[in-house]
Amino acid sequence: MTAIELHILGQAADPSSERGVECPGDLPPASDPHLIERARAAKAALGDQVFILGHHYQRDDVIAFADVTGDSFKLAQLAAAHPDAPYIVFCGVHFMAESADILTQDNQQVILPDLAAGCSMADMAAISQVEEAWAVLTDAGIADQTIPVTYMNSTAAIKAFTGRHGGTVCTSSNAKRALEWAFDQGEKVFFLPDQHLGRNTAVLELGISLDECVVFDPHQSNGGLTADELRAAKVILWKGHCSVHGRFTAASVDQVRELVPGVQVLVHPECIHEVVTKADLVGSTEFIIQTINAAPAGSAWAIGTELNLVKRLADARPDLTITYLDKAVCFCATMNRIDLPHLVWTLENLVAGNVNNRIEVHSDVAHWARIALDRMLALPGAIAPTTNATD
Repeated sequence: MTAIELHILGQAADPSSERGVECPGDLPPASDPHLIERARAAKAALGDQVFILGHHYQRDDVIAFADVTGDSFKLAQLAAAHPDAPYIVFCGVHFMAESADILTQDNQQVILPDLAAGCSMADMAAISQVEEAWAVLTDAGIADQTIPVTYMNSTAAIKAFTGRHGGTVCTSSNAKRALEWAFDQGEKVFFLPDQHLGRNTAVLELGISLDECVVFDPHQSNGGLTADELRAAKVILWKGHCSVHGRFTAASVDQVRELVPGVQVLVHPECIHEVVTKADLVGSTEFIIQTINAAPAGSAWAIGTELNLVKRLADARPDLTITYLDKAVCFCATMNRIDLPHLVWTLENLVAGNVNNRIEVHSDVAHWARIALDRMLALPGAIAPTTNATD
């Protein structure tokens, strides 16, 4: 029996249900019952002209039409590895489509089925705010000692800022290597936009003390920090977070351990520090997938990441007890703006010769962002993209 007890904390599963307690925010079916047929027909008509990318957090009905699935950077790399496809349809969010546009050829067009599919974390760091923060670091006399590192979940403008100032990009998989590289270049790291990934990597992976990590709040004067605090810090963290991962709590971990005997807690490093330190295993989306794929039958897991992925993992492994870590967190609202109606609309317009919602990054921004991305690809242990259709 698949036990994905999505509301397990403080609630008993319905014994009459094979799936346990379902999330009350389950996604409704598409209103048009013919959408699946229309999607198949449009994709078949386009053939090799279109390459559809599906992020792990997408809905199942969208993933069904993806040529490849993966995390944001892997998908952008896979798009670049298919230069013969003139249309790249990115089923993800805006910053992901930007990265794909930066890495693909000029003759390729990257399309986001719904322009409203953004990322709350990426939106927490506007380029004007980051430029002002850099001026604060300059006034404190530390900008020339500081290397910026931006998480992949950032806008192209922030990646370009990082490239112009000698920094690099990182993913949740290689954040440790990126920070090690940055400390080889300078004395301090300016990490944005996710404070939790930066803190968890610095403290748990590099052994930097919490006292040496400070949070720069763009909504406060001078980031809410004194010049002395900035000078004393080794890691300056931008005040940003993931709206999904940031809501898991230490209490959730404690409660799930009480309710599920022998459970192993597996979380993403975007979770808050207290959750990560209580978890059994911490890793990227790819790591979470690989861990569950390799888990022994009969084992129990509580997973702290986006719900679409957790449900898909549970469906694939009915021999495991898979529990969603917290009852209060469901789907990523912005990621789920990409739905089957938007995908069908995009594909049918391409069949008709119309390109809607093309994502184009300005050439100067793309140049400097590509420099930052290339620095990441040059890090030790960088992995080339694969062409597997599934992960």
